[in-house]
Parts: sequence; C-alpha cells; structure tokens
Amino acid sequence: MSAVAAKSSGLVARIAGGKVLPVATVVAAIMALWYVGVVFLNAPFQEMMYKNAGQTSYTTSQLIADTMEQERPVLPSPQQVAREFWKTTVGTPITSKRSLIYHGWVTLSSTLLGFLIGTVLGVGLAVMIVHSRTLDKSLMPWIITSQTIPILAIAPMIIVVFNAINITGIVPKAFISTYLSFFPVTVGVVKGLRSPERLHLDLMRTYTATAGQTFWKLRWPASVPYLFASMKVAIAASLVGAIVGEMPTGAVAGIGARLLSGSYYGQTVQIWSALLTAALMAAMLVMLVDVIDRVVRVKMGVRP
Repeated sequence: MSAVAAKSSGLVARIAGGKVLPVATVVAAIMALWYVGVVFLNAPFQEMMYKNAGQTSYTTSQLIADTMEQERPVLPSPQQVAREFWKTTVGTPITSKRSLIYHGWVTLSSTLLGFLIGTVLGVGLAVMIVHSRTLDKSLMPWIITSQTIPILAIAPMIIVVFNAINITGIVPKAFISTYLSFFPVTVGVVKGLRSPERLHLDLMRTYTATAGQTFWKLRWPASVPYLFASMKVAIAASLVGAIVGEMPTGAVAGIGARLLSGSYYGQTVQIWSALLTAALMAAMLVMLVDVIDRVVRVKMGVRP
C-alpha cells in the first residue's frame, strides 16, 4: 500500500508541477464563465417563451436546463457546440458541404499558401533591410505603416482587384493572408539577423570572412530562433486573413463562409462550432511550426 501511495503522490506532484494543472485550471475557469454566460444571456428569452406558452410556474433548475438547449440561443452551451462539432466532422462525410472538415480544408489551403508567400517575402525584406541602411530608413517605416490599415477595409479591395484581372479561387484569399503574415516574419528576422554581438562580427572580419560567409555562418543561424517565433505568430495571422478573405467574396466554402451562413440564418450554434474549428486549426498549425522548430534546432546542434 505504501508503494502505491508513494506512486500516486508522485504522479500528483508531477501533474501539479507540470503544465497539466495550470492548463486544466484555466479551462475549468473558462467553462464555468461560459455556463454562467449561457444562463445570463439566454434566460430573458426563455422566460418570454414560458410567458408566450402560458407557463407561469417553473423552477430555477428547469430554467437553467432550458437555457442550455435553446434552438437559436444568444450564447450556445458547450454541449450544443460539442454536438454540432461532432455532427459536422465525424457524423458528416468530408465531401459534403455541411462538413467542417471540407470547409476547414478550403480555408487551410489559402492559409498555407499565404503563409508560405508571407514567410518568403518577410525573410527577403529582412535580409535587404539588414544589409542596406537606405532600405532600413526608407522601407521599414512603410512596412510598419502597412499594418495600421484594417484588414476588413483592405480585403474587399484586394478581392475586387484580383477579380478584375480574372484571378479567383484561393489566390486572392492567400494574398490577404500574406498581408497579415509577412509583417511578424520581417520584424522577427530583422531582430534575429542583428542579434550577433559586435565581438562576433569583429571576429568574422578578423578571419577576412566575406559578407556572404558572415551571413550564412553567423547572422542566419542566430536568426533561426527569432524566425520560428515570428512564424508561430504569422501562421495564426495567416489563418485569420484567410477567414476574413472569404467573407467579402460571397464564398460558399471555407470557415468564413460557414460563419457568414450561420449569421444570415441566426444559427449561433453553427457559428460557434466554426469558431471552434478555426481555433483548433490555429493550435495545430502553431504546434506544427513548433515541432519543425525543435527538429531544426536539433539538426543545428542545439541542446534541448
């Protein structure tokens, strides 16, 4: 019994000392607030429904239970969102236009293309800025200024311009993703390329290293941690850009289209299940970048 008790206490200590307990605590707090919000926001309409049906007596527990099962609630309950998510992922063929997997793949295609273009563009701009004082003084302020333009304002303009030159499909949405994703990559890589200490740069000059050798042997390896940190931000921003890009196009496929159709018909449960899908996609994409980051660091000889 003592061995079992010691093993159990050790497991509890590992959970408490690791990431499980903090994450579980935050999730529990969010769920509690969610349920409170469901009751608070849906109760007035539920009481009106009781009144219209001539039902004058009801218990508090009945009211709470009914607020969580309304057909079109102001705020759907977690179980309603979970059921809708399960029905539109596992319970629906992925080729169906009612499937969130189908819509998620459409959005994911634009996200990845925009992220790829944004990363290449961001790295290219960062290299030019670091190696040219003129570009640093002239280009960097414009890059920063570009992010002050609301994406909701510029997205319809981008769609109209691309449609005018007969470019449709995922490319216009990918361009919006590029617009959001290149900025964090540019700023992060600029910071990374400038991170080597002066002593290290002087040592490269002592070795009569060329600019290219200094870049590949010193600046680029030093910038890799900054690159992946900025890519985690960029890929989440790219997903947001793809979803926003689907809204002004009147698209019939994608997470953005799913959100629009839910808002048109007052299907709040559908809206929240689409939001849950987008959140899960963002989490998986950031985790994928993190895994690639760890692999690259191991290949570079960085100790875990």
